[in-house]
Amino acid sequence: MSQLSLTAINGSANHRAGVVSNNGGVGEIHVILGPMFAGKTTELLRRIKSEKNIGRNVAMIKSSKDRRYAVDSVVSHDGVNFPCWALPDLACFRKKFGAEAYDQLDVIGIDEAQFFEDLYEFCCNAADNDGKTVILAGLDGDYLRRSFGSVLDVVPLADTVTKLTARCEFCGKRAFFTLRKTEDTRTELIGGAEAYMPVCRQHYVKGHTGIGVAKTLLECSKVEQEISPVEAMA
Repeated sequence: MSQLSLTAINGSANHRAGVVSNNGGVGEIHVILGPMFAGKTTELLRRIKSEKNIGRNVAMIKSSKDRRYAVDSVVSHDGVNFPCWALPDLACFRKKFGAEAYDQLDVIGIDEAQFFEDLYEFCCNAADNDGKTVILAGLDGDYLRRSFGSVLDVVPLADTVTKLTARCEFCGKRAFFTLRKTEDTRTELIGGAEAYMPVCRQHYVKGHTGIGVAKTLLECSKVEQEISPVEAMA
């Protein structure tokens, strides 16, 4: 693990450095990136709970689009959970949370950050103007390895960036990418192991080739089934 990642994980060191939100000081932004099943939510929850345990006021936010495990909690794939605010956007958080309560907040956690279109503006304002420590976790790329949402836009604002990896489901090597198992081409397709798997570079390329071949065979099969027996004998 690099020194950059160590600095990001050490929440107590950040607290000792004197970053406090409710006394007018400036805040911080910490970004956790990686493919699906890399432990991003687990790491986010670990940091948030660590901040809470040292007496800081914390709040957790997730997108209202994510209803996989619970409506009002952030839940990791391995079952660890924390109560949260499920919101359609980040701009409404202060109003829903309450202005006075917001002013007392020290740390804001954001899970599945790629789903928030106003992520950049919120993080910039929360850290620079409101003195909050923002810790966010999200996908850095979609299933086509393209930038997903505004997560990468926040990197230039970040104090630290931690890139996590999973284990390739084919070979067990480090997985940097997310392979979609279905033929659905929507960028936002919320799902778990039934729809996605973490893969290394080699099996990402092979996987997409295999999916392409399977799709072609399926289309050919459908065409053959549409041909009537009479047409086939002509």
